[in-house]
Amino acid sequence: MSEDARLDLGRRGRIGMVEAVWGEHKSVEQIAAVMLEMRRAGELALVTRVSAEKAAAVERRLQLQERLGALGDGEAAPVHHPLARCLTWPAPPLADPSIGRVAVLGGGSSDLTVAAEARLALACHGVASDLVLDVGVAGLHRLLGQLEGLRQARVLIACAGMEGALPTVLAGLLPQPVIGVPVAVGYGVSAGGQAALMGMLASCAPGLTVVNIDNGYGAAMAALRILQLDRAG
Repeated sequence: MSEDARLDLGRRGRIGMVEAVWGEHKSVEQIAAVMLEMRRAGELALVTRVSAEKAAAVERRLQLQERLGALGDGEAAPVHHPLARCLTWPAPPLADPSIGRVAVLGGGSSDLTVAAEARLALACHGVASDLVLDVGVAGLHRLLGQLEGLRQARVLIACAGMEGALPTVLAGLLPQPVIGVPVAVGYGVSAGGQAALMGMLASCAPGLTVVNIDNGYGAAMAALRILQLDRAG
């Protein structure tokens, strides 16, 4: 493993989460080394913000390690999830129905990448999720038509760009915890998700939780903490 990486291999035992690795600014060599170390420790590796080109290069690097005897026999290849822009090794486990389901909503298809990251992060922890897309407040009737189904979810994650109103509306209509994810989508003054972030932080809906811009992973981990507490109770 690279000398500058200190993996938190005890995170699952301590707080119930696997360590996620930010991949966008790491080299192919760094990502491959970190993933190899996590697999050697028997842990699922989740690397976020990985392009298809970098993912392919990581896989080639790990295939070389396999030829050199660094991997066990029959070890499956890493899985790239292009929509979520993430790598996992191995594939996420089957969902555990006893944990409860999360609904991940997007105002429009432009929010799909962030929503997909949230769903994948949940899946890495055995949490099932449903995707509810194109329910932005510009066509409020579309959201209202989904309310009955949304009542079945334990937690709601709402991804929205532009003015970011979707989480506020949800939190005013449904009783579950709502986690807002501002998305860097919108014209001019949207300022790369800043308008959505400020709108969510200034929401008049009590109890709304907000994570950073495009942080689908962070929203998923907030939902996981809620689900874990619910199970412990």
